[in-house]
Amino acid sequence: MLFNSVEFPIFLLVVLFTYWLIPKKWFQWQNALILGASYFFYGWWNWQFLALIFFSSATDFIVANKLGKTTKDKTRTLLIWTSLVVNLGILVYFKYSNFFIESFVDLMQTVGLNFNFASLNIILPVGISFYTFQTLSYTIDVYRGDMEPSKNPINFFAYVSFFPQLVAGPIERASDLVPQFEKARKFNTELGADGLRQIIWGLFKKVLIADNLAPIVEKVFDGYETMPPIILFIGVTLFSIQIYCDFSGYSDIAIGTARLFGFELNQNFRFPFFSKNVTEFWRRWHISLSNWLRDYLFIPLSIQFRSLGIKGIILAMMLTFILCGLWHGARWTFIVFGFWQGVILTYEFLSAKKRGKIKKRMNKNLYNAISLILTFVFWKTSMILFRADNLHHAWAYFSSLISFDLFQFSMKDILAVMDPLDLLKFLIFIPFMLLMEILQREKLHGLEITNYKWYTKLILYSIIAISILLFTPIESADFIYFQF
Repeated sequence: MLFNSVEFPIFLLVVLFTYWLIPKKWFQWQNALILGASYFFYGWWNWQFLALIFFSSATDFIVANKLGKTTKDKTRTLLIWTSLVVNLGILVYFKYSNFFIESFVDLMQTVGLNFNFASLNIILPVGISFYTFQTLSYTIDVYRGDMEPSKNPINFFAYVSFFPQLVAGPIERASDLVPQFEKARKFNTELGADGLRQIIWGLFKKVLIADNLAPIVEKVFDGYETMPPIILFIGVTLFSIQIYCDFSGYSDIAIGTARLFGFELNQNFRFPFFSKNVTEFWRRWHISLSNWLRDYLFIPLSIQFRSLGIKGIILAMMLTFILCGLWHGARWTFIVFGFWQGVILTYEFLSAKKRGKIKKRMNKNLYNAISLILTFVFWKTSMILFRADNLHHAWAYFSSLISFDLFQFSMKDILAVMDPLDLLKFLIFIPFMLLMEILQREKLHGLEITNYKWYTKLILYSIIAISILLFTPIESADFIYFQF
């Protein structure tokens, strides 16, 4: 079930109304309702994959409780490895089996050996990367002694499958979310109202910007071989905005929906397009994944490689981001994407002092403006790898983009991929979205406008409501991160 589908508002209203009818002292029944609703929500896509999420949840619930009862190192090691093997084994099978098979066949063919392995007919379960990381963080935290295991299976199963953030995050830590399931919740009018505002802001970014950009981006990337460089430049710029509005829009809807039920999820995006370097960008983009990789991959690897000094930190950083790329999808483009991020982050790590000296010698505003532009250009270039079907496609697109003819264009070239109405919408909606995020950069989302005058709020809400009614595409696109 999609947030932007006709069915979701009906589903949400029924569950929300029933949920708050239950007295708060019976919060365990509320949790049971959330669990049932979450399984219904996930099963709406394909009920057969409910067995996977149930199996992962059951495995980690049992493992964590056994970890809490034993102090024997060998037993604890066996238990944590059980959780790792089960969860990562399921993830690898469903997401990476065909990638490994095809890569092996290609490797053998390069050395003159002909292998004919057929690809497996595997459907990728929606959200498997997200809920796998979420449940793994729980057993790892219990193993480390950072939290006590949950004693109530309904609370834990509801935590793993909580429908607002089940299929595309934020990836919530058990230490943050499980305690919220273990206490009574009271309806908070202010929290609920802000949740609704955040849902509206998420829908604005998703249906008005991302969904309207989707067919144009697809047209450019599918027909890049015959298009002038300026259109390729516009195409990858629009994709950078599309994927941000699509994914951050989902996160806003998820966080806002959770607030309606009295839950607080962590902020997943912090206006990344205003970052002054790539390191800052990753602290603002998909924050829950960045923090997960830092705490459960980068820091342990850094400790493992500490004897290597700075080289160990660099190695840990490169491995972390290569795996980050692979997490996004079973394609070499994602692996190269992760490698490229690691290279730039390594450069920023090694050149921090030098860049600090340059900043002191330059005008602060000029330095910040140049840094912001260069960061966005780097990210936009990286998005070619993210959107391309394969490495050949990515390289061909990039090669065609880099041309002395880049700034030689006419309106005819632009109107060949978008009609005047599309152009007008983007010239209004995208600057409006960026303006709101600049003004709200210290807030949690673009419509957290409690301190604004009532007539300013009325104007903003009216503009957004009318725009959604008039310009939402007839066919809404799936959320991009569903494929991850």
